[in-house]
Amino acid sequence: MSFLEPAELTGTFIGRVWRPDVNGPAVVTIRDGHVVDITSKTAPTVREICEMDDPAAFVAEAAGSSLGSLEVIAAAQPGARDTIHFLAPCDLQSVKACGVTFASSMVERVIEEQAAGDPHKAQEIRARVGGAIGDSLRNIKAGSEQAAKVKQALIAEGLWSQYLEVGIGPDAEVFSKAQVLSSVGPGAEVGLHPISKWNNPEPEVVLAVSSKGRIVGAALGNDVNLRDVEGRSALLLSKAKDNNASCAIGPMIRLFDATFTLEDVRAAELDLRVEGTDGFVLEGHSSMKEISRDPEDLVRQTLGRHHQYPDGIVLFLGTLFAPTKDRDTDGEGFTHKLGDVVSISAPGFGTLRNTVRLSTECPEWTFGISHLMRNLAQRDLL
Repeated sequence: MSFLEPAELTGTFIGRVWRPDVNGPAVVTIRDGHVVDITSKTAPTVREICEMDDPAAFVAEAAGSSLGSLEVIAAAQPGARDTIHFLAPCDLQSVKACGVTFASSMVERVIEEQAAGDPHKAQEIRARVGGAIGDSLRNIKAGSEQAAKVKQALIAEGLWSQYLEVGIGPDAEVFSKAQVLSSVGPGAEVGLHPISKWNNPEPEVVLAVSSKGRIVGAALGNDVNLRDVEGRSALLLSKAKDNNASCAIGPMIRLFDATFTLEDVRAAELDLRVEGTDGFVLEGHSSMKEISRDPEDLVRQTLGRHHQYPDGIVLFLGTLFAPTKDRDTDGEGFTHKLGDVVSISAPGFGTLRNTVRLSTECPEWTFGISHLMRNLAQRDLL
């Protein structure tokens, strides 16, 4: 099953696959339905291409060799070192994420905090908080004078929260989602920390950003979220977010060119589908048109004179999706079960599909920066 539709193949895509014959990754693009290896001394990594003046033009003109059909390689099981398969499309970039960038997710974060990670209490709190807040936050520009007035009103109602602070205050929430090279790609298993009993997928757009802060493309991402862990304490954010296989990005980065620009990112409509082995189906949606902070503002708050990233970043932009549909018990909402298949798709981006496991059951992350450097050196690419 391919993750790109024929109409999407007109764009300029860049990604990575595992090549067993060189025991390492290759930088690839898609041409005429084939996966083409464009790895070279000029561009041994995706990072190098993202740093170029015109990444899309380089990819379009780069010499390469076919590794096989997209259909066949996209269907290969990730993690098998003896088979060509897709990896996350980023490599040396830091993996950062923004939280609480949509009104609905702000409300759900307040509920998590009020419930202290207990899903049994969530429905009652959702009704109370929703009654007080409603849709009043939907059209507020974060950091504006209007947002400041809403903040004072919420404080007066006893409903102010640290999540609303980053949601409508001047400063965005930006955190480290995963370690360099630890993200998984399309078809891979995504992991839940075993201590979590209340969790969900988060369908998001992920920007590819150069070290100079220039946005050069975008992909899809699943910012796997442990609601009970973070709900107990915001200081557990790292434990809730950064675990083995808890970050999925893909299927590939679509580079900005004449057919795809930042305006397409701003207008992106993401669809989510979760299919359980128990027959349960959850469908959700996230519209980038409703984000409360512009993608360029989020990049500026992440990367600039205050913080440099010499290898660039990939940046999750947050989600509108709020999983409130009950799965097993009335009032407890949604939580994952092992074996859930999560599909995140958007026109022009393709489909990122992953299967849910425990982080302790997913393949261990063993190929780090030192391994990549040694591998590239052995291949005479450095």
